Amino acid sequence: MTSILTNSAAMAALQTLRSIDNGLETTQARVSSGLRVETASDNAAYWSIATTMRSDNRALSTVADALGLGAAKVDTAYAAMASAIETVKEIKAKLVAAYGVGTDRAKIQEEITQLQNQLRSISESASFSGENWLQGVISNGATPPVERPITKQVVASFIRTSSGQVAVTTVDYPLDSKTVLFDQSGGKFGVLDKEAGFLSEKEVAVSIEETDGGGDVATKKYAVASYTNADLAVKGPTTGSDPRVYEVAGEFYLKIADDSWIEVTTTDPSINGGTTTAAYDNGTPYYAVAAAANDMETRSLGFSVATLDINKLLDLATTMGGMTGENYVEVDVLDVMTRFVDQQLLAMTSAASSLGSIQSRIGLQEDFVATLVDVIDKGIGRLVDADMNEESTRLKALQTQQQLGIQSLSIANSSAENILQLFRQ
Repeated sequence: MTSILTNSAAMAALQTLRSIDNGLETTQARVSSGLRVETASDNAAYWSIATTMRSDNRALSTVADALGLGAAKVDTAYAAMASAIETVKEIKAKLVAAYGVGTDRAKIQEEITQLQNQLRSISESASFSGENWLQGVISNGATPPVERPITKQVVASFIRTSSGQVAVTTVDYPLDSKTVLFDQSGGKFGVLDKEAGFLSEKEVAVSIEETDGGGDVATKKYAVASYTNADLAVKGPTTGSDPRVYEVAGEFYLKIADDSWIEVTTTDPSINGGTTTAAYDNGTPYYAVAAAANDMETRSLGFSVATLDINKLLDLATTMGGMTGENYVEVDVLDVMTRFVDQQLLAMTSAASSLGSIQSRIGLQEDFVATLVDVIDKGIGRLVDADMNEESTRLKALQTQQQLGIQSLSIANSSAENILQLFRQ
């Protein structure tokens, strides 16, 4: 039926043209933005995932910046520690030179003093972005001081769990008596300001824990007599079966190292009036035999790597003799100084090794984060990016369809004009 009120062909052509225009608009938007999922209406699930991952990727980019900052701090600390190690090596060499007969020790001490000043300068200058990992307040400043370690953190990664919870992980580095060169609180817990304690060749330092009536635990070190296997053999054969305990004539000796034993007792000595923690317990508790007078705090020689003075050898020899009742000469004091400096040098080397490990881990983490950012970007692209080859082909096809649709609509509209021919005379 032909009607001048309802042109079915034109309506069909118009509907088709509208559909083509909608498709063309969508394709043009994809071509211009490069995205096939630009808004939630395009694909709610993909848009939600992509938005969340873009947010996480931005956080990871910030983590990469934080890693760079952390790496700079660690590099600064490591460079300063390495320089300090070389300086302490020089101090050790000067001490060895002081052994020489007729050596002008005053001149050697002048050189040592300059090296000690250099150590302080290195520690003070090892700062990056306001943080110094070679010196800090690591004790409470009380009397006696108590160590209060500080933990420095470097942001390592940003993670999202399967439940959707987010967290930031860190690389931690402790600032304590093993890693800090100078304790700025005055507690002298730093590697270079820790004072030397004196032990004779027949003594060893042991740690003893005691709990007071309030439940507080205190750990102190005491100088106790050390015995070799030969010393115990002279006393007689052991009558016990435990390889850790040498029992002879009612006395007990605990093995603490190869060819090193200390005297122990089965009765809590309660040195400071508290409950002592047993040094060894195999069903029978064994407590170290120590005297309050031999507390290692009273065995301090009053010098550290940063303050030792070889002009005071005679005074120190007298001090050492007062602690053990033996006679010591200048060379004995130099022996103590050299062993102590070497011991602290080993501690610095260990701290430098820890910094090197942190450097390595941060470097690996930087590479991983950079790779992870790229992988996440790639994953987001697979979800929401438009295939430009496909979209360009679709655009060309839709443009052709649009032209044909317009032509079809034009033809359909012209059919109404043909009806006029029927009414012409």
